[in-house]
Amino acid sequence: MIELTERDRALLGGQSGDAAALAMRVLVRSAALMGAERLLDITSAHIDGCLYHGQASLDFVERLVAGGGKVVVPTTLNVGSLDLIHPELFRGDAAVKSQAERLMQAHLELGCESTFTCAPYQGRQRPHLGQQIAWAESNAIVFANSVLGARTNRYGDFMDLCAALTGRAPACGLHLAENRHGQVLFELLDFPAEQSGRDIWFAALGLLAGKQVGARIPVFVGLPPDTNEDELKALGAACASTGAVGLFHAVGITPEAPTLAEAFGGRPVQETVAVSRTTLQRTRAALSRARPGDRLAAVSVGTPHFSLAEFDQLLALLAEEAVSGTGPRIDFYVNTSRFILWQLEECGKAKALQACGITVVTDTCTYITPVMKQTRGLVMTNSGKWAHYAPANIGVEVAFGSLRECVRSALRGEVVLDAP
Repeated sequence: MIELTERDRALLGGQSGDAAALAMRVLVRSAALMGAERLLDITSAHIDGCLYHGQASLDFVERLVAGGGKVVVPTTLNVGSLDLIHPELFRGDAAVKSQAERLMQAHLELGCESTFTCAPYQGRQRPHLGQQIAWAESNAIVFANSVLGARTNRYGDFMDLCAALTGRAPACGLHLAENRHGQVLFELLDFPAEQSGRDIWFAALGLLAGKQVGARIPVFVGLPPDTNEDELKALGAACASTGAVGLFHAVGITPEAPTLAEAFGGRPVQETVAVSRTTLQRTRAALSRARPGDRLAAVSVGTPHFSLAEFDQLLALLAEEAVSGTGPRIDFYVNTSRFILWQLEECGKAKALQACGITVVTDTCTYITPVMKQTRGLVMTNSGKWAHYAPANIGVEVAFGSLRECVRSALRGEVVLDAP
């Protein structure tokens, strides 16, 4: 039996409208199934359901719109099925495009922000340590929990939206401090410390760890002290792709793991996995069959969405590696948010990217919607998440390399890899 507040009962009774009542019924039933004894207040939500998967997703949101639904906490939106800023990039079925656009618009009618990004933590407002939130989308969840120290369970369609309409979530799982301690230790023996080209190893580590732990909480010791947010983003996104990871700790780096003992909540370590550079190389090789000199169809980066810092790295690499007057010989796509794009436009970097032959994609991602001109053949990425999902989603073969290797390969039109 769920303990309900007076406000909870009022919502159930329809005092705030039919949509809020429906959302509350879903939450109460879900909370009981999750083993929660009560609900708790949240301060923000991130909605995954604006990606069109079929008529059922649109029907649910349309019902909430018809019932007068409005979100009651700041609510961001995950990627949709098309780029509303650059609609000409969509290469799919017109009927699907129409339904997908309607789904995105319906979420806006509920009062959600038109962010359409898998990286809401790159926006103006992001949750802080200990803040209770209800976020969906796997990488956003793991980043919020791990890097920011906010608290959310792994919410999905359509529970995330129900939380946004009520401002409530089940008090269980990763919302509670006692459930946030580490469970498996990954001891990194010789993780690359040199910044240039090491992004691929964070992605490889995430793919390895996610497969190993499933839904448990990994703890990493031995990451470089100067590990940055984009590298942690790549690590978490990969963990949440091969596993159901909602939280990781990096000792001395992430906020809830200043020490190994605190990462494990004072409990003894029960399982340790030693990870060498050779182990990471094997993990990378298992996902990429590419060999130096293999012809490339395209390059796609920005899964999760590219940050401003990553765009700066990309421009620097293009300037460093390109022969005068040349650009990529193949299509080069970068997925990002409209918020980041606006900042690029303000500082003139968007024009510089266009001049270099870079196609910036907003509001969606190339591994989930038909944007790429060429999907037959080998596509290179530095994203563990993209490399994991793209073969099944869009039928491409993957070359898995660092951002530096992606740039060098794009300029040559063939796979170029750094020396081991």
